[in-house]
Amino acid sequence: MSNIIVNDLKIILGVFLFVVLIIPLIQKLAIHINAVDIPGGRHIHNKVMPKLGGLAIFFGFLLGYMFFCTKTPQMLSILIGGIIILIFGIFDDIKRLPASVQFVGQIISACVVVFYGNIVIQDVSAYGIYLNFGVLAPYLTIIFIIALMNCLNFIDGLDGLAGGIATIFFITISIIISFTGIYNGLDASLSLIMIGATLGFLLYNFHPAKIFLGNSGSMFLGYIISIISVLGFKNVTITSFIIPVLILAIPILDTLFAIIRRILKGENPTQGDGLHLHHQLLKRTSSQVKTVLIIYFIDILFSIASIVYVTKNAMIGQIVYAILFIIIIWLIATTNIVFDKKRISEDLKKKFSRKKEKKN
Repeated sequence: MSNIIVNDLKIILGVFLFVVLIIPLIQKLAIHINAVDIPGGRHIHNKVMPKLGGLAIFFGFLLGYMFFCTKTPQMLSILIGGIIILIFGIFDDIKRLPASVQFVGQIISACVVVFYGNIVIQDVSAYGIYLNFGVLAPYLTIIFIIALMNCLNFIDGLDGLAGGIATIFFITISIIISFTGIYNGLDASLSLIMIGATLGFLLYNFHPAKIFLGNSGSMFLGYIISIISVLGFKNVTITSFIIPVLILAIPILDTLFAIIRRILKGENPTQGDGLHLHHQLLKRTSSQVKTVLIIYFIDILFSIASIVYVTKNAMIGQIVYAILFIIIIWLIATTNIVFDKKRISEDLKKKFSRKKEKKN
């Protein structure tokens, strides 16, 4: 076993054990400050649950930062931005904040990374085409970071779901880095640290969960994932950006579908509902574990396709992507994830009845 692999395992194991040890303390703290999730409404759990899991993940990240990361202005900006989003998230976990206030926290954290850390999507090149975003680059980056934060937040609806998807992402990026080195050293360090942190959290969060991520956790995970994705632009190629996005195809598409669905209904796009992908699958399986494992499986297939695309054969990777997107289209057609089929059917029946009455 090479020294590099041994060192990587030390990082993962060290952070993992730390998170596992501090979560019982975080659980007690969450209950003490009333950062809990109450059963009812769209929630499917049947008991009061502590929801400061994001704090445990952040502490794991902080440990990794102190022991395994080079202290640079760029890394410091990531830490500061993470603290900001965590603070807003914790306040929201204690007492629900308006969406506008949460959005302010997201903007501030993204601005710190972009303008202080200079972590920016500046330009890309692909298939002989070169694009430079110029003065728009910082603002596009801010939008991207905020979008991924909300993607992870939207999909955090079942035990182990958001944490598991994040873990798959970090593992996939680590594998791609080890094979190709297309990302920089900071990407590698962050991915390894977050593998340990999310695995430690999943030990307590997989069904039946003993603690939830809370908004502090889902936002923080989306934040770190977006940072790793943006750092991939170091090589100025579309591959370094598209691959992380494709690994996150499930939460990104689910968020997109939710926005379209709510707009079609004339509802606020930020208003939650019970029609996300995981809700649709849960109705069919009647099991949280089966539903989460199905989504894990689809997400892992996207990850395998990404690894094959980058390290082995781009054509095979594209074929697998195409097959997976056909599966996604099938899910759209057979569920209410975008369109309310029952409502459409009733509307069509009404129109048909009216036409029939007019003829008679």
